[in-house]
Amino acid sequence: MKLGVTLPTFSGDAGAVLEAARAAEAAGLHGVFSFDHQWPLGHPERPSLSLYPMLGAVAAVTGRIGVGTLVARVGLLPDEVVAASLEGLGLLLGNRLVAGLGTGDEESEPEHERYGLPYLGVRARLDSLEWVLDRLQARGIECWVGAGRPVTNEVAARTGAVLNFWGATPERLVAARVRYGVPVTWAGPIPDGPERAADLLSSLREAGAGWAVWGWPRSLEAVREAAQRAGVSLAGGS
Repeated sequence: MKLGVTLPTFSGDAGAVLEAARAAEAAGLHGVFSFDHQWPLGHPERPSLSLYPMLGAVAAVTGRIGVGTLVARVGLLPDEVVAASLEGLGLLLGNRLVAGLGTGDEESEPEHERYGLPYLGVRARLDSLEWVLDRLQARGIECWVGAGRPVTNEVAARTGAVLNFWGATPERLVAARVRYGVPVTWAGPIPDGPERAADLLSSLREAGAGWAVWGWPRSLEAVREAAQRAGVSLAGGS
């Protein structure tokens, strides 16, 4: 199982994000990921760095670590722009890129309203998701789909994309692997304390998760300690 973290892009401080990416690479983590929001959910007064330019900068200051979107939302930008932006990152990152894609939900609708962007219906978003997935996978880019409604999960199954679950139980990952027949990954907050974090990592690995991606932690050393306790090998960091 691989281990990653989300980047602190809600700080509005691009320099701090680049330093975080370099630190994660030095710590031996396998990947860093960025959200795709106009602001942190529920906090429109706070900043959020733009997804694609920020990850382009992360690509430039790192050399080994995987870099991904968690997840790029279809419908926030035109489908062609989403696909071309991820293809551009692919040119910079090669096989280091993980293109996570999602349809969004009612919680993200206010971001569209605030900026005067159309909020497409479920069927239109699913069609966009499948179109972008087909285009990216035809170019050999690894794609994840943010797990949600069964109809969304079925798009992942139909296209062969990985299903990524946020905060799900290990049992839910097992059920999804059986039902949809696709690989699964997990993302969510890191539990307090290295023992609890290590126990969760072990359970996720037993459930077949290919990745565990923590929210940006208070300390990368805590992530390293949890990995060591759970027997998750890191990528040769110092």
